[in-house]
Formats: sequence, structure tokens, C-alpha cells
Amino acid sequence: MDRVREKLAAARRVAVITGAGVSAESGVPTFRGKEGLWRNFNPMELATPEAFERDAKLVWEWYDWRRELLAKCQPNPAHEALAQLEEVTPHYLLITQNVDGLHALAGSRAVIELHGSIWRLRCTREPFREWEDRTTPLDPLPPQCECGALARPAVVWFGEYLDPANFERIEAFFSAGAPDVVLVAGTSALFPYIQNWAFHATQTGGMLVEVNPEPTPVSDIAHVTLMGKAGEILPKLIREG
Repeated sequence: MDRVREKLAAARRVAVITGAGVSAESGVPTFRGKEGLWRNFNPMELATPEAFERDAKLVWEWYDWRRELLAKCQPNPAHEALAQLEEVTPHYLLITQNVDGLHALAGSRAVIELHGSIWRLRCTREPFREWEDRTTPLDPLPPQCECGALARPAVVWFGEYLDPANFERIEAFFSAGAPDVVLVAGTSALFPYIQNWAFHATQTGGMLVEVNPEPTPVSDIAHVTLMGKAGEILPKLIREG
């Protein structure tokens, strides 16, 4: 831990990758895991374009329920520590798989939400028209765009591609200079692109640090793996740096 603390304190370029494990400590239900939403719902039947086309109201009822749960959640010490790390790091990028918006709520600004945001809505007629709406519950349901078309959650559903603009921003960050530290926290790291970004650190002289309660595919290549909850470990790495 001392080694990582010293490296972060001196770092000028840091990339952070977070997943559901970071938000779980704020009380956000996760899809995976024994306490996850997988126990009660099959997202494959709800979080798809086909499901929305078949029954938009049912899909929105599910998302509206999730939004009401998230509205009660607040950033935890992990979110706050990462926002503080951004303040003291000249070149910083936070890549999150979470759609809950808690990183931004904690004060993080250089954030890429890979899977979108549950608080943003998108017009189904003009897909480039998006807006934020934190109203809970939404009324009417399903919501509409001001043009009269149906709105959908601005998240990436199963069967959809991630926004290529996000990948371009990430690649530009890595291409502009090798990160001194790549920090992976609270993610199972099952997606190949997550593993590729983590692997990048090991090839360019940077330190790859993983913070997780259990091993992941990244654990075998990480320079340092700190086993435990992000909300307990990250503040010790950053606030005492």
C-alpha cells in the first residue's frame, strides 16, 4: 500500500477504471453477485432494444424503479477519494462501467460513462438528442421527447454497441502519454477492452493497481493487488498520499 501511495502522489498521468463494486458500497444493487438484481429479474428480457419495442412501458417501469432506488444513494468514500485524486493529478481520466452517476455527484469531472447514464434520456426519433432528468418517479411513463417522440434510457442495452466516441477519447488519452498508474477498482474485468486498458500499463512502464475483494482476470498481471472494498482502501491510498 505504501508503494502505491507514493506512486500516486508523484503521478502526473493516471487512468482509473471502475465497476459495480465501487457503487455497491453506496447501496446500489448490482446485477451480478448473490445480492444482485439477477436474483429477481432477467435483464436480458428487459434491457434490450427488442424489449423496448415490444413493451416500452414495462421497460420504463423497471428503469423508473431502479432510478428511485438510486435516488436514495449517495457517493461513498471511494467516489470521494477518486474525485480528490483528480484534483491533484495533472492528467486524469476516470472510465466507469456504472450508469448511476455517483462519480459525477462526488465531484469527478473527467469521467467517461461507458454504458451511459440512467439519469439521461434519449429521443427515439433523433438519437443525438439527449437530456438529463433526475425526476423520480417519471411522469408520464413512458416519457416523451419535446418533439413528441418516445424517449428511452440513454444507456447501452444488451446487443448494442458502445459509443465509439468514448473509445476514441480513451485511446487519445493513452496515446498522449503513458499513464504512471492505471487503477482498476470494483470491477470483475470480464470485458476484453477493460483487460486491454489494464494490460497497457504493464507494457508502457506504468504501475497497474487493482483494488477488489476477490481475484479477477486483471489480478494475474497487476503489479499490486489490494484485496478489499474500494471504499476502505482508496481513501487510504489517496488522502494519505
